[in-house]
Amino acid sequence: MQDKESFFISLFPDAHIGDDGAVIGNTVYSKDLFCEDVHFKRSWMTLEQIAYKSMLINISDAIVMNARPKYALIGIKMPSDFTAPEMEEIAAGFLRAAREYDFQIIGGDTVAGNSLDISVTLVSHTDAPVYRKGIREGDLIAHTGTLGSVGEDLAALLRGESISETSRFIAPRLRAEFFYEAAPCLHAALDISDGLSKDLSRLSRINDISFAWIQQYTKAQLCSGEEYEILFAFAPENREKIMQIARRHATPVTVFATAVPGSYESVCPPNHFRG
Repeated sequence: MQDKESFFISLFPDAHIGDDGAVIGNTVYSKDLFCEDVHFKRSWMTLEQIAYKSMLINISDAIVMNARPKYALIGIKMPSDFTAPEMEEIAAGFLRAAREYDFQIIGGDTVAGNSLDISVTLVSHTDAPVYRKGIREGDLIAHTGTLGSVGEDLAALLRGESISETSRFIAPRLRAEFFYEAAPCLHAALDISDGLSKDLSRLSRINDISFAWIQQYTKAQLCSGEEYEILFAFAPENREKIMQIARRHATPVTVFATAVPGSYESVCPPNHFRG
């Protein structure tokens, strides 16, 4: 059987499903969950950091669709013994993201439970969406930033060690202004949320292509999830233009493969379902 996440998604055969968000007209709708003991432990991060990151991972989806967030709806389950100051700290994280990315929080729902679980629905606007589908044979495949440190920091946390507050596990670095300027040159994009290898397999499947590697990566780098760097494809003739945009926004870009005929399968274990 295919991995459980893909199988479950396949039970809903709708043309809008399959990208980082669903595009209807000029509006992009996206949703992500951020759940205690799945994505984080409360001992690892402050409540403000947890709420802020839960927003960033949703904003990342909007960015790679070439969309700008406008409205957010928040669903939150929180322990019933949370105090008013703790709830204020959570709200501060949500509001910080809304200020930084200029969108409104317009509602949602709350419920008490035994854990802290957050669901965010983001409504964004785009005039020219960038999809996962659109890669052509010969396109260059690239990503922003460097890969691997998030996986290393997660492993350290799981060993009971502490990590720097500047870790991208705590606060992903989104490359919004680089992407918005580069978007007209791109054929496809998505954010690296489940590891480079897993997300390449998604591009392979939807575009019916494989990859001729220019750079080599360790399995740890290939499988480091929650990087939230941008994975994208573009025509070779646009390489210098994209690199100029990257320099202008102080964004590291690595061209690591070329699109070729074939297929590519992820070398990483499933992230969302185990067993």
